[in-house]
Amino acid sequence: MTDDELIAAARSHARDEELPGPAVPEDVAAVERAVGHAMPRLLKRVYLEVSNGGFGPWGAVSLTDTGDWFSDCEDLAMAYRDFTDPERNLPPGLVPLMDRGCAMWALIDFKTADGQMWDWDPNLCCKEHALAQLGQSLTEWLADWLQGTMPDGSYPHREPACQGCSAG
Repeated sequence: MTDDELIAAARSHARDEELPGPAVPEDVAAVERAVGHAMPRLLKRVYLEVSNGGFGPWGAVSLTDTGDWFSDCEDLAMAYRDFTDPERNLPPGLVPLMDRGCAMWALIDFKTADGQMWDWDPNLCCKEHALAQLGQSLTEWLADWLQGTMPDGSYPHREPACQGCSAG
């Protein structure tokens, strides 16, 4: 799917789900300042052209408080601040995008132009090995969602959390 096809499909889904209206450029700029990196282009388009949160398989966190919370966090900057806790030891620029429940999150790398997707799942092994790359760009990840091939449980694209880990 092209970016334009993804935007059109996500926009149709947003209408069907009665999601919040699109964000404004100032909201994007505020999140980019909080993270210290520019938002990947496609993600920015989805927020600005589709909906300020709620899109995706588990409902992306809004850029601002829209009144519809899609996680325990009011907005994406709050989710990012909560996730940058030194205990998690996340690489800079990884932003929690969607709360998958049970302490699991889908994250996106703001440092990559195509928005590489990551998984946070401390239930697979331990907190030390909870973070793993999915090997998918945001485009591929959103296409899986829109085509109905996004898994309910563990990601098939996820690199192994840990092998032979004695922690947990």
